[in-house]
Amino acid sequence: MAGKEKNVARANYPKLYTSDPLAEVEPELRAKIGEMENYIMKNCLWQFNSRGWDRRTQNAGILGKTAQLLAGEEVETPTPMEKCHWVDAVMLAREFRERCAWLAGMSGDEIRAVIGKLHARIDWLTIDGSLNQELTVQNY
Repeated sequence: MAGKEKNVARANYPKLYTSDPLAEVEPELRAKIGEMENYIMKNCLWQFNSRGWDRRTQNAGILGKTAQLLAGEEVETPTPMEKCHWVDAVMLAREFRERCAWLAGMSGDEIRAVIGKLHARIDWLTIDGSLNQELTVQNY
């Protein structure tokens, strides 16, 4: 069976990114986002969900709520899934405040922009740029 590929049904969802979304970002901002990315990649298990669409949902939920928390905004959690994302976001925001002192000097809009770029990078690394084909198996 060596050399033969299984015929596996693949989910048909579009990639949001076809290349690294930070490729054109200035080096100073890229380094700051890199600090945050490094923490997530080494310490957060939520990034390893088994399906691409689950990863996309989790990345958006957790990083979106993290941006709200860091910007000092009210975060609503009307569903159990949003409550789950909120808990991870609280922990992530706490770590980012501690590790990334430069966030304290930013406005809410600037924080949302940085987290938006971080979100794009995490989506690229864990979904769209990933070589893990299991992410697209329909029945997985």
